Amino acid sequence: MKFTQFLKTKGAIATIFMGVFYAVAMLGIFLPGYSSIPGNVDQLPIAIINEDAGDYGATIADQLKENLPFKEIETELTNKQALNDLEHNDLALVVHIPKNFSDDLQKGEVSSSIDFTINEAGATTVSSTMNSVVTQINSQLSAQFSEQTAKGVIMNFNVPEDQAEQLANKIETAYVGNVITINEVPDGMHHNMLPMFLTMAGYTGAMIGAMQLVSAYRASRGKASKKRLFTYVQLTAILVAVVSSLFALGITYLINKPSGDLFLELFGHQVLNYIVCFNFTAVFVFLVGEAGMVLNLPILLIQTLANGVTVTRDMMYLPYEWMSHISPMYYSVQAYFASLYGSISPAPFIWLMAAIGAAALLLNILIVAFVHKTEPVENTEDTLETEGLKNTTEVTA
Repeated sequence: MKFTQFLKTKGAIATIFMGVFYAVAMLGIFLPGYSSIPGNVDQLPIAIINEDAGDYGATIADQLKENLPFKEIETELTNKQALNDLEHNDLALVVHIPKNFSDDLQKGEVSSSIDFTINEAGATTVSSTMNSVVTQINSQLSAQFSEQTAKGVIMNFNVPEDQAEQLANKIETAYVGNVITINEVPDGMHHNMLPMFLTMAGYTGAMIGAMQLVSAYRASRGKASKKRLFTYVQLTAILVAVVSSLFALGITYLINKPSGDLFLELFGHQVLNYIVCFNFTAVFVFLVGEAGMVLNLPILLIQTLANGVTVTRDMMYLPYEWMSHISPMYYSVQAYFASLYGSISPAPFIWLMAAIGAAALLLNILIVAFVHKTEPVENTEDTLETEGLKNTTEVTA
């Protein structure tokens, strides 16, 4: 057999195709998706809450609205409403100017501060970007107010030495930015990425499992009814979901050590994640067989960007944002963030993920019922009985 003949075999052709396809799909999806960082940072919504009755608060609020690089800046919310939106990652940053800001600044008895609140239980790009923005804002405001305070000191140039020292200290402490972090994530990238890793472990295993179990379903046609075989496929998927989730959480508790009180919640979440992802990826496999994996791969790659771990929905380009709305991976990741690090309920995300799984299950039922042909089922017991009688007759004869 010549090498050119070997290259024409189905295995070689499939290998060449998948090598080219995976390279094109991965780079064609990842590079455009990640190009939204930092280009789409201006799409992040923030809120500026000014409760100060004095001139300083209004001036700072106007300066921030004019100079910050964000297209959506909420100013009509109360601080309570803004913090609630921040908890749900509907805002990326809350700037709160307190009531007594101008009075404190003018009196100089205490340092005047503005609260900058950031939520860490969300996309890593958002929290890191907001920290950088807040650092720049605080540096500019500190310099601005120190300069204004210094002008007041110059007007009182002829003062005793002890008073001069107090005034110098007043200049240095005229303004202090108060950075508040809610839902802090423990140090280490393994903590930041845990919601994605747990979800990916279930999704990837489910995708491969869908290919293998649907192949077993097709190979078993004629040995049982479509309905019974489909039920066997689903029961096997549930069994794998339970077993694989125990192993996944075992490693998670060994390395990340989350609270033991969360075990049952995380276990149920991971089992549901596997079952939903199984039916989601099985749709194409039930429809077109093993070739469905060619469609599942780019969908998986898109979801690794559209799941909200690195890039928030506000920063995503439209194809990735659209995928996030129908992606089980997105809702699984957000639910894990809420359970592990957040202070909000994961229930809304869990219900949305379950709804996607129910829709995928219904599609699979319809495909099996109306697309797959019904084949006559072998009556194994009757066949064995007939063969037994035949053998008995032959021996008697």
